Amino acid sequence: MLKKALAILIIILAVYASFDALLPNKISDLETPLNQFSTERALIQLAEISKKPHYTGSEEHTKVRNYIVSELEKLGLEPQLQEGYTISKWGNLAKPINILARIKGTANTKALMLLTHYDSNPHSAIGASDAGSGVVTILEGLRAFLADGKQPKNDIIIGITDAEELGLNGADLFVNQHHWAKDIGLVLNFEARGSGGPSYMLIETNGGNANLMKQFVAAHPKFPVANSLAYSIYKMLPNDTDLTVFRRDGNIEGFNFAFIDDHFDYHTKMDNYERLDRNTLEHQGSYIMPLLHHFSQANLDQVKSTEDYIYFNVPFFNTVIYPFSWIIPMLIWAIVLFIGLIIYGFRNRKLQLKVIKTGFNSFLLSLITSGIIGYFGWSLLLLIYPEYKELLHGFTYNGHTYICFFVLITLAISFMFYRNTYKVNNTVSLLVAPLTLWLIICTAIALKLEGASFFIIPVYFSLAAFFVLLKQKQPNSFLLTILCIPTLFILAPFVKMFPVGLGLKMLVASAVLVVLIFGLCLPVFGQLKHKKRWSYMFFFFGIVAFFMAHFNSAFTPDTPKPNSLVYTLDLDNNTALWATYDKTLDSYTQNFLGSTPKEASELNKNTFGSKYASGYTYASSAPVKVIPSPKIEVSNDTIINNTRFFNICVMPQRDVQRMELFSDSTNLFKSFKINGVEAYRDKGDSLVFQNRKRNRLFSFYVEKGQMLDMQISVPKNQKTELQLFEASFDLLENDHFSIPPRSPNMIPKPFVLNDAVLVKKTITIE
Repeated sequence: MLKKALAILIIILAVYASFDALLPNKISDLETPLNQFSTERALIQLAEISKKPHYTGSEEHTKVRNYIVSELEKLGLEPQLQEGYTISKWGNLAKPINILARIKGTANTKALMLLTHYDSNPHSAIGASDAGSGVVTILEGLRAFLADGKQPKNDIIIGITDAEELGLNGADLFVNQHHWAKDIGLVLNFEARGSGGPSYMLIETNGGNANLMKQFVAAHPKFPVANSLAYSIYKMLPNDTDLTVFRRDGNIEGFNFAFIDDHFDYHTKMDNYERLDRNTLEHQGSYIMPLLHHFSQANLDQVKSTEDYIYFNVPFFNTVIYPFSWIIPMLIWAIVLFIGLIIYGFRNRKLQLKVIKTGFNSFLLSLITSGIIGYFGWSLLLLIYPEYKELLHGFTYNGHTYICFFVLITLAISFMFYRNTYKVNNTVSLLVAPLTLWLIICTAIALKLEGASFFIIPVYFSLAAFFVLLKQKQPNSFLLTILCIPTLFILAPFVKMFPVGLGLKMLVASAVLVVLIFGLCLPVFGQLKHKKRWSYMFFFFGIVAFFMAHFNSAFTPDTPKPNSLVYTLDLDNNTALWATYDKTLDSYTQNFLGSTPKEASELNKNTFGSKYASGYTYASSAPVKVIPSPKIEVSNDTIINNTRFFNICVMPQRDVQRMELFSDSTNLFKSFKINGVEAYRDKGDSLVFQNRKRNRLFSFYVEKGQMLDMQISVPKNQKTELQLFEASFDLLENDHFSIPPRSPNMIPKPFVLNDAVLVKKTITIE
């Protein structure tokens, strides 16, 4: 009994260690030596940067830029500003102002670039994490590096870009228009997609990652969190950072360092100084210092490779790497060993066919039942708590408790299905089923998702446990427990990573993975007598976790409800509407939309784009206000051969922050230049905006005093109609309205146009 209790304790400690190794557990203070990174020193700068929203073009944005420039000057650098119009592949036009500086190295070699951005997301995000944390990581890292008084071998270029949130426009401006770009050999990019948790290292490369990984390991970061599965998933998702532009347009490789937990704060008012996890900022500091010292001296001409490496982090061993070329041999050897052990087990009457069959039934039933519960779990939660739909990113404030709930219920289910399997020497036969399925999974991974091929490592340790169970009459329970530890070290963090990274809809992945881990740990769990009692215990704690989540499901000032309100004025027919993106109206939105509003599907024909393709949900009539309409001038209207050329200039008559232009898909455009920049055109397209979605042509993010100047060519007989939407983010402050402030348990909804006064005007060229 004591041995089994000790085994369970070791299992618990191994799970704890697998998470504890991901983050520093204390932060560096103001007494930290000057040549070392200090989180508390960095926080002093963050407090200045994250006072208010500072989206591109805002007054606060200018203040933040000036502060960063002054901090670089304090380090003895000579910062410069790069400014110009760019348009992204998403059709977002802006005029970013990048902050650049350069530290001269001793050799004529490729430069190392430290990269982040300083703009916050429009319009209410404070941007302390995204990416104020990146700014202060670089500023404090540079200060500590320069305090050593050593000149680097490679030049160090500092790039703090603008308009990243709008479409990576600042990175596009630098990579494609600044002469320093050709000097860069490697980029270290610091980012955030939440306000806490470990910072994941993700590689951006056009080729293989072998040399990058060898150099990363050689730099010895203290808390590496990196695995080749995460980047394989990252490449499949529509996520881009500034570093993507460097790789895509400049063939420049690099590392992203981004933390993704507490996703509920992302792009919101809650992304503030107080909410940023201090240990997370310490983690960013633990990356920049060793990597800055290493890559400022390394040969950056040798970072490219044609070979790929598997990589993953594990407590006490940091980052483990090996070539992709090992994947198939390791898989084949595992299969051969498994078959050999099966033959050995039957020959020596250690394996029982009846128990193997029972093991398959128990394991597959656990897997299927848990998978079904996980798959429908998020949908069920949305039925119980429809207000969760307002969290567009799909991760609730109590999301970590829900992960805990599903893990506990999955363990309860697994123990329940194995409740009648205990007999002396049964465990070895029960282990056949999970090993068989794991080898099938590893085969599929080797063929379809090579980055996850390190999953074969836990299988090898389970094969070793299988061998011990076959060889020893009284297997050493301590040895069997030790052989389970690599499985927990490697796989346990993924149970949390999947729903944290991809939303609670991925609870199914957590549930399935828990069962798969349970299967590999059967050398310990299989020898527990009273599995039914264990099942009841996990059910009990699971219910406790659910009620904890329930009691924390309400929206409060610390966990506020996102909501949205837009006033839209149609100048074509002199009508106005209140509109919202919310699925569940609250006391704030009902003030304007009423308790029984009409659905707003008609408004969504042409509507501002959003990250999650959100459209207006409800609308109601609003009073028509005298909002200054934009001044529109058409000039240089000429026809040459079969093409009509004309210019359109839009001059806002109020302080607007965004313009959006739409045109029916039947309208064709041969060319389209916007403020001197050619509109984005996919390769091979003969026309501009040939494959546009929802009739959208482009968005223009406006700074005060800017105009929109368009040079357009179309087929000569075409009647061209353009719908112009002009938005200002001042609904709550606009003198034409009396909008009450939100209650403390509400915040502006992110990812959509919000708190805006929207004016629509049709431009017709006949």
